Formats: sequence, C-alpha cells, structure tokens
Amino acid sequence: MKKEDRTALVTFPIIILIGLGVASAGSQGGLSIFSIPLFSLAVVTAFVIQWAVFVVAYIRQSEKAFDITGSITYVTVSTSAVLLVPQAGDVSVLLLALILIWATRLGTFLFLRIQKAGKDERFDEIKRSFIRFLNTWTLQGLWVTLTAAAALAAITATKQRDFDIFALLGFLVWVFGFVFEVMADIQKSRFRAKPANRGSFIRTGLWGRSRHPNYFGEIVLWIGVAIIAAPSLHGWQWVTMISPVFVALLLSRVSGVPILEKRADAKWGGHDEYEEYKKRTPVLIPRLW
Repeated sequence: MKKEDRTALVTFPIIILIGLGVASAGSQGGLSIFSIPLFSLAVVTAFVIQWAVFVVAYIRQSEKAFDITGSITYVTVSTSAVLLVPQAGDVSVLLLALILIWATRLGTFLFLRIQKAGKDERFDEIKRSFIRFLNTWTLQGLWVTLTAAAALAAITATKQRDFDIFALLGFLVWVFGFVFEVMADIQKSRFRAKPANRGSFIRTGLWGRSRHPNYFGEIVLWIGVAIIAAPSLHGWQWVTMISPVFVALLLSRVSGVPILEKRADAKWGGHDEYEEYKKRTPVLIPRLW
C-alpha cells in the first residue's frame, strides 16, 4: 500500500469525528424531527450525498461531478432544513436565499469550467485510489458542514428570528463580498477570453489591487452569513462560528492561495513584470490605492 493510501486511511475517521463533533455542537438547543436534531440530520445528509455520488464517480473514474455535487449539497441541506422547520423566521429564509444564490452561481461557474477543460488535473492520480478518492469526497462533505455550520445552526434554532439589525448588517457585508467575488471572476474570464492575453497573467481591475480578489470576496460573504446567524446561537452552537474562520484558512493557507501562488511562481517567476506585480499587490486583502 502506498504512503498516500495509508495516510488516507488514517485521515478518514478523523474527518468523520470532526463532522460528528460539529453536528453535536450545532444541534444543542436546536429543533428536532422524530427526536433527530435537524442540524445533525443536515450534516449526515451532506456526507451521504457525497458518498452516493462517489460510488458512481469511482466506477466511471470521473471527477466531472465533484464541484457541482458540492453546490447541490449546499442547496439540498439548507432547503431541507428550512422546509422542516415548523415556522421558519425571516432570518432563516434570508440565510437560505443567500446560500441558494451563492451555491447556484458557484456551481454553474465551476460546472462550465470543468466542461470546458474536460477534466480536473488534481484528480488524475487520486481517482485511481479508492480510499484517496473517497477521502476527497468525504472532505467535501466536511467542507459543506463547516462552511454552512453557522447558517444551519441559525436556521434550525428553536427560537426563530425576524429581520433585525444583525440581519441587515450581515446582508450588506454578504452583498459586498458576493459582488466583489463575481466581479473578479468576470474580469478574469474576460481577460482569458482574449487571444492576446494567452500565456500572460491578469493585473487589471480588482486583480490590480489583490492577487486573489475572488477569494477575498468569498471570505467576506461568509463573514456576512456569520453576522446574520450569530444572535441565534447559544452554548455549544457557538462552535459553528468556525464557518468564516474555516473558509479563510482553507483559501489562504490550504487549497486556494498557496496552490495558485506556486503555479504562478513556476510559470512567471523571475519575470520583471510579474515580480513587480507581486511586490506592489497584496496577496489577499486589496490595497485601497
């Protein structure tokens, strides 16, 4: 057995334990259906969806459904949670709407990208290994759980809230982050669509103020969701406020910025224009001037 496979075998139960821990914390004081906490039910559903699609993906040795499955999972668990709440408050409906808008936009964007590319090179080796490929899908279940945890805790809270100052403030923060991310993605897509820019890197628009403005927008919008959800949380449910922290760490330290920075350095490192761009442009938080 390869070292990577042995590592995956050890990692798998750790992922499950983390998911169970968040499920337990987020369920404290929340609503239940047939004695099953709605929050825990949402977490279990998130993982089950991944595993169900994984079976088909492994048999076909295809990763094309990976990203879209993540988006569908967000839509499924959040919509189901709201529908199962006897009388969902304004805040729960607002959180559902924001998640649906975000997941639909991201899912469509990623689906079109993988259709155009034909494959995702990250999975070339991973999908040949049952346990490593399974781990990837299981991690996606944990990603959904941790990212949406604060929103799901608020949606399934025993005391449903009407629209308040926290909802307004969080909504405005979310809108800013969402628009920032969408604008960054549009600017990059337009840049890449021009044949004259082939082999070059973008440094105009928002990309002239941050090397990863789309990730900045993503982090900000989940901070907005956390602000909306915060007043609904009690006791151990405050653990779910890990949501924006998790997104920030994931994008800035694990799977986002580090990988793209490494690729960019390998491609343009040593070029005067690129080195100057790196020197004057922040990695994540945009410069104001």
